[in-house]
Amino acid sequence: MSEQPHAFEGRAPCECGPAKELTPNRTAMMAKQKNQGNIMIVDDPPANLKLLEDMLRQQGYRVRSFPRGRLALSAAVQQPPDLILLDITMPEMNGYEVCQHLKSDQKLSRIPVIFLSALGDTADKVKAFQSGGVDYVTKPFHFEEVQARVETHVELRRLQMESERRAAQELEIAKQVQFRLFPQILPSLATLDYAGSCIQARQVGGDCYDFLDLARDRLGLVIGDIAGKGIAAALLMATLQANLRSQRAFALDQPQRFLRSVNQLFYENTADSAYATLFFADYDDQAGCLRYANCGHPPALLLRSDNSLERLGATATVLGLFEEWDCSIDERQLFSGDILALYTDGITESFNDAEEEFGEQRLIEALRRHRELSSPALLAAIVDEVLRFSPHEQHDDVTLIVAKCRGN
Repeated sequence: MSEQPHAFEGRAPCECGPAKELTPNRTAMMAKQKNQGNIMIVDDPPANLKLLEDMLRQQGYRVRSFPRGRLALSAAVQQPPDLILLDITMPEMNGYEVCQHLKSDQKLSRIPVIFLSALGDTADKVKAFQSGGVDYVTKPFHFEEVQARVETHVELRRLQMESERRAAQELEIAKQVQFRLFPQILPSLATLDYAGSCIQARQVGGDCYDFLDLARDRLGLVIGDIAGKGIAAALLMATLQANLRSQRAFALDQPQRFLRSVNQLFYENTADSAYATLFFADYDDQAGCLRYANCGHPPALLLRSDNSLERLGATATVLGLFEEWDCSIDERQLFSGDILALYTDGITESFNDAEEEFGEQRLIEALRRHRELSSPALLAAIVDEVLRFSPHEQHDDVTLIVAKCRGN
């Protein structure tokens, strides 16, 4: 005679006998083999809850059950389960609504939901999946079917969480590696006081800044922005920074050759669509002369001691898109009290709740307002203004270099 399914039928009384008993030894053995998943059951007939609880506990799962959707939602916030078995027809809040609330909560949205319902029409099942369910079992059902689906989704959840844990660990390692790529030691200069900072929008980012010791009292100031975000942009940033450091021997006397070489390496070692904007400056500490190339980057701001402003605009196109590439070199004389600011568009394009951008003009006003501060303090004051102007989640890296000329 074929086995009859367990009769969980909405609010109808449970007509099945008690669950098959497992011996203590067998129960213990099976519990060890399980992932010890934390399962939540949401179903209002008490008989259904009790029988399903007992069956799952005998399989080694930790089980909590709730007769109402609101109670279950509150409990899930306090202690998120690994899996939810959810009825549809319940008082106060039906299963579709419960699932929709779960999926709208960032903390709970990844929890898999299996619907258990006496509603068997295709439209009911479609609605369950549209509300966020991952599976659907129609009552009455065989417990073996429920068990198999529970095992599958608990294991998938375990694998997902393990994958996310490894990814987070690897991302943290990448963050530490990238942090060490930023300059750790600042070469000392007699006539220039300078500082740099990068606050990344994600754990790793696509902005870079650097201070290159070019020898003979010469300093290279570099700021760049890779197209894109996240891990891909961070890898490209590391590639660009390595190219800059490896080719810097040419920067002292042949800046155009230096930048052509950097572009060639970046072009050859990245995808066709990869590119970067870059501002490179070579400061001569003895002569007070600044030579620079702006490769498609936002214009640097040179605030003179009398508060007049010069914008150091583009002298070349972006790096990495073209094999045949060249640039021109411009120069400026710096005098005591002059301030140079290099920044990425994460500064000027930060926006507030009214969707107004911080913009270049606010940056200029902040430079003028805080110009008497030292470079590290000036940098900190400007970054603080940007973050207060745009207090919500960052959409781009915020990177800034400021340098103040002390004169000879």
